[in-house]
Amino acid sequence: MELHYLTIAETAGLIRSRKLSPLELTDALLARIETYQPQLSAFITLTAELARRQAKQAEQDIAAGHYRGPLHGIPFALKDIYDTAGILTSGGSKICIDNIPAANATTTQKLLDAGAILLGKLQTHEFAHGGPSFDLPWPPARNPWNLAHFTGGSSSGSGAALAAGLTPAALGSDTGGSVRGPASHCGITGLMPTYGLVSRAGVIPNSFTFDHCGPMARTAEDCAILLQTLAGHDPKDGGSTEQAIPDYRAALDNFSVRGLKIGVLRHYWEEDLPAHEDLRAAMEEAIATFKRAGATIEDCRARPMLDGLDVKVVIAESEMFAIQQKDLQNRPGDFGRDFLGRALPACLFQASDYVQALREHKRYMADMRPLLEKYDILLTAGFGPAPRFEDYRVTNFWRKSNAFTPSNAARTPALVLCGGFSKTGLPLGLQLITRPFNDAQVLAAGHAYQRETDWHQRRPPLDPTAQAPQVDISVFEPRPDADAATRATAQTMAWRAGLKLDERQMAILLENAPAALEMASRLRKPRDRQDEPSSTFRFAN
Repeated sequence: MELHYLTIAETAGLIRSRKLSPLELTDALLARIETYQPQLSAFITLTAELARRQAKQAEQDIAAGHYRGPLHGIPFALKDIYDTAGILTSGGSKICIDNIPAANATTTQKLLDAGAILLGKLQTHEFAHGGPSFDLPWPPARNPWNLAHFTGGSSSGSGAALAAGLTPAALGSDTGGSVRGPASHCGITGLMPTYGLVSRAGVIPNSFTFDHCGPMARTAEDCAILLQTLAGHDPKDGGSTEQAIPDYRAALDNFSVRGLKIGVLRHYWEEDLPAHEDLRAAMEEAIATFKRAGATIEDCRARPMLDGLDVKVVIAESEMFAIQQKDLQNRPGDFGRDFLGRALPACLFQASDYVQALREHKRYMADMRPLLEKYDILLTAGFGPAPRFEDYRVTNFWRKSNAFTPSNAARTPALVLCGGFSKTGLPLGLQLITRPFNDAQVLAAGHAYQRETDWHQRRPPLDPTAQAPQVDISVFEPRPDADAATRATAQTMAWRAGLKLDERQMAILLENAPAALEMASRLRKPRDRQDEPSSTFRFAN
């Protein structure tokens, strides 16, 4: 039996019946981590001794008849933005290299209370933002399907560890696709839940408006098991909502695709962001799979993807800049190149840009509502085959939407599944979207798809003797192309924001300044004086 590739559902049955020891499973995973961590760099901190102690305790409790549920005795790992009492929570950054929290995040504590076993803290792009940087204290995680390729981000270690069989469960976060991108590129399953369904208390923030915490696993069923423990109101999170929590796993068994109304957002991958030919073929096959299962399928249209990008980036980058402003002022050299390429241009946004983006955000969500009411599920593409590290560019963040940003802007739950493989053997992602608080149905639809296909059961061809290939990092050097007026504006706004940038850091700002200014300009639309922002305050009941 390959213990390292058992699902949570399979493992829980074996542990409950005492056919598998939590300690035996934990030791097997720790041995596998020891073998593959050098080439994958999936972990920042390994908590091996703690995991063994927790596994022994779980074994004793279960033997004594104190079984807590399907996560009891199940190992998991956390993206390194989740607070862990007494254990480094680095955010993947030199800025927090000595950050030892005194208490657990709400989600961390919920998993531990359920009897789960902490294997360690996983690699993340810096502060759950940016892309792969080779100038941080820890090297970027590698894609298990091909070590020369990107995992997706920012939950990079979570995607790599799950695909490689280092853990059966992980938590990621999603502000602009950070759960779903690694799920897509690494061939696993990732859920961005409804905004406010899972607490963010004790999680290093990226954007207060768009941050989500979510489960990552190998199957939709496993994500449902994790969500059952994670979901629920938390007064420590200002964005947390009070909702009745359904039985997510039971909803899988009671579900039928027959009669399900699916709207296909074909223009996302054919027009707005033309996809790789292998992904286009995979999407046609996914549509056919749902048709064969009895779903009602028709094409539909939403607003262009770029609209969601403008809203999300102006709001989120303004918030990220505010969160990190003190350190950006005092120690910019301690941030990675990619983070700076995203955060520094936010100094160009004015207060009016932020408010106009919030007003457009409310309009964007209202425009999505009829579509979400008409269809049970919206089907669209995830990512195509993962690029090589050398092909990644931070400039794309400012100039192109990605397949996942629209759901962040609309605050809709979204599930990413493996929908096939490229001719070169890299995973291809498909995405299921639904209306807020319909998480149970989107998980059930994903589970139904995985019953009809076997993509999620395929495993990367790992070689225990492999070494991570070298990456030509010279391609990441900034190449600004800003005119004199843009340079003057950027220098003035940086000074007003209290930034003291050296020549290279100013080049990183200037590289993306034209795109940032264009983005803010696109949001300056005619509006009624009464148009409210999405942040309008309401008292809780």
